[in-house]
Amino acid sequence: MIMKFRVGSYEEYKQAYAASVNDPSGFWAGVAEEFLWRRQWDKVLEWDFRKPDVKWFMNGRLNITENCLDRHLATQGDKPAIIWEPNDPGEPHRTITYRELHEQVCRFAAVLRRNGIQKGDRVCIYMGMVLELPVAMLACARIGAIHSVIFGGFSAQSIADRLQDAGAEYMITCDGGYRGAKDIPLKATVDDALSVCGFVKRVIVLQRTGIPVTMTEGRDVWWHDEVAATEGSVTTAEEMDAEDPLFILYTSGSTGKPKGVVHTTAGYMVYATYSFVNVFQVRADDIHFCTADIGWITGHSYIVYGVLCAGGTSLLYEGIPTWPDAGRFWDIVGKHRATILYTAPTAIRSLMAYGTAPLQGRSLASLRVLGTVGEPINEEAWHWYNEYVGGKNCPIVDTWWQTENGGIMISNLAGVTPAKPGYATLPLPGIQPVLVDEKGDVITGNDVSGNLCIRFPWPGMLRTTWGDHERCRLNYFAAYDNMYFTGDGCYRDEQGMYRITGRVDDVLNVSGHRIGTAEVENAINMHEGVLESAVVGFPHDVKGQGIYAYVIMESMPDDDRHMHVRAAILVTVTEVIGPIARPDKIQFVSGLPKTRSGKIMRRILRKIAEGEMHALGDTSTLLDPAVVDEIKRTKV
Repeated sequence: MIMKFRVGSYEEYKQAYAASVNDPSGFWAGVAEEFLWRRQWDKVLEWDFRKPDVKWFMNGRLNITENCLDRHLATQGDKPAIIWEPNDPGEPHRTITYRELHEQVCRFAAVLRRNGIQKGDRVCIYMGMVLELPVAMLACARIGAIHSVIFGGFSAQSIADRLQDAGAEYMITCDGGYRGAKDIPLKATVDDALSVCGFVKRVIVLQRTGIPVTMTEGRDVWWHDEVAATEGSVTTAEEMDAEDPLFILYTSGSTGKPKGVVHTTAGYMVYATYSFVNVFQVRADDIHFCTADIGWITGHSYIVYGVLCAGGTSLLYEGIPTWPDAGRFWDIVGKHRATILYTAPTAIRSLMAYGTAPLQGRSLASLRVLGTVGEPINEEAWHWYNEYVGGKNCPIVDTWWQTENGGIMISNLAGVTPAKPGYATLPLPGIQPVLVDEKGDVITGNDVSGNLCIRFPWPGMLRTTWGDHERCRLNYFAAYDNMYFTGDGCYRDEQGMYRITGRVDDVLNVSGHRIGTAEVENAINMHEGVLESAVVGFPHDVKGQGIYAYVIMESMPDDDRHMHVRAAILVTVTEVIGPIARPDKIQFVSGLPKTRSGKIMRRILRKIAEGEMHALGDTSTLLDPAVVDEIKRTKV
């Protein structure tokens, strides 16, 4: 395993951080030397955020799959690379070693070439959480094709949008997928998308569920048939330049059109691996259970690339946390002796709703490190996670980062640097955060709030948005001179620890006071009986912006109790933050509009709060579109 660059103490962290700021090129060269290169770089870094133009490890040559697979074969070829746990607990799990994964990737890489896919081609992948998904990604990377994974719950229109934007002429999918009690018709959805994407030349279909599908002659082929018909394998990986694109991953944009974030080969590899090893303090015998979907950046970095480059073992789960019951996560942890659990606050809060009964009789003794990702974790959920899952014996890493970042940016390092509930805490070595005001001036000192920017490049950062570099500049580099703007507001406490307060457009200005929606939500969620909340602003004649809260209770209050529960929540918010943060309106709802990754679509909630009922945009890709109609009907 790659362990030489792991910091093991708070003092070592401070030394590494100082080195990364004082001599960034020297620091990252030292990290990068631990990887396998065909040709080392001529220069570590050139950058200009104004264009933007960032290049790492210039003229270095490599292939990321040789770092994920080939380099481990001699020393740990028989070590489990991926353990796959199926959706149905009655179906056998599968374990694939590094040697077996290498063989499958090389074989499927040959399949891709047989089907006309070449270096630089874009390949969209729309699959369930099956073992063949990382095989497909790695096979693309092996031959230099650029993969773009689409979450296996997106609509046909969303698939078509991504195919068109990427100019992807190739598609890999499954006949169907399993997710909890649902059977997902993946191939049928792809067929709908391709009705408006006639440029797609080939669709390779994995048989997972056995449901009948329509196969278009000349375009659609079966995965198993192609593997059987393909002779040989791609044993020699395509040589790639350090700055060659590795993948495109689409993320929501403020205009509604997804942005194709481009990550390149070497910088992404180095940063994803470095952050994985250090944040989780990885050991050789760890079983890393990341519950994210590979359709999102967390799955790319901390199920596939970062874990495999480090020589670790990744636990891949097909299903959801509450099926067939709310103890499924805990069953998986016990069954496979998982040592690291990395999940989302949304998942934690959903499991909290079932109480501690599902934890009874399950063995969580193997757990060593807990992590959260996707949004700031509220303190109540943090303490529940700490006490009932970690037994107050596992450090919790509260990780802040974004699709555009490639890897974790601000987080405590497990058991090495201090943790603080509700805080991402300290930047990783190589990350130079600053807080700026609306004028773009840097805010110095501690106990201050501002907009979170990064003033120096790191290897894992995006290089562009596919096909539209100007959009990249405008979205991330135009707001503040020569800085990357994260879009998040942030508070730095007296000790210099960072707390993310929410998207800047989710920071409210109430009577001249800046209030983070995440802070108000955290306070509301502390009230007894509240499961989850979402807060947005709406126009207020006196305050400028008022606070509108959507609240999910354990049981929906009836008409007689509405006023009482509202008043009690206001008292809680006043006690936690102060009177200025009291919501002006509270609407009790049974659910919130969420993407399939669990992100609350506050844009929709904001429009409803503002009374703009007919300007909500496309809601078809939400996890449950019907919840929007309910919220509109019951608006207060």
